[in-house]
Amino acid sequence: MADHSTLARPYAKAVFELAQEEDKLQQWGYLLQSVSSAVDDARVSELLQDPQVGGAKVGQIIVDALGDRLDSHGRNLIRLLAENGRIGALPDIAAGFESLRAEAERTVDVTVTSAAPLTDEHRAQLSASLQKRLGRDVRLHCEIDESLIGGAVVRAGDLVIDSSLRGRLQQLSSNLNT
Repeated sequence: MADHSTLARPYAKAVFELAQEEDKLQQWGYLLQSVSSAVDDARVSELLQDPQVGGAKVGQIIVDALGDRLDSHGRNLIRLLAENGRIGALPDIAAGFESLRAEAERTVDVTVTSAAPLTDEHRAQLSASLQKRLGRDVRLHCEIDESLIGGAVVRAGDLVIDSSLRGRLQQLSSNLNT
């Protein structure tokens, strides 16, 4: 059987096209994240593996639990995935949808991991610099990792900029050892 990311691609594209057509990108993004979080839960994963319960039953449990938060398209998607044994692909569908949405909205999520909290001024400067470099609106997510010693690591999709002191020391050590 193909992995979930391969199975998820056509579903993500179809949901994205529907959401774009209905001008409901944000609502679908929220819905897919909520449902994929539920599917990622260990208890739900266990139910999906149980041959006595199966995906169709789990799909109905999800539909019942979300109730009015699901429109007919949302219920149909979950039931379709359940009937085809693909509920487990929901996290990959959500990720694919968010990727298509970011492309359409010309945005990029950037994670900045720094040794110390960034000031508002540093965040603004970094955001402006990344926006200029990437040619997209930047959504900055900041994290703290004191083991970096100083500096920061910036991740935007496949782009990684490591200007941390720890990264520089590792690079120096590697250069000295070769």
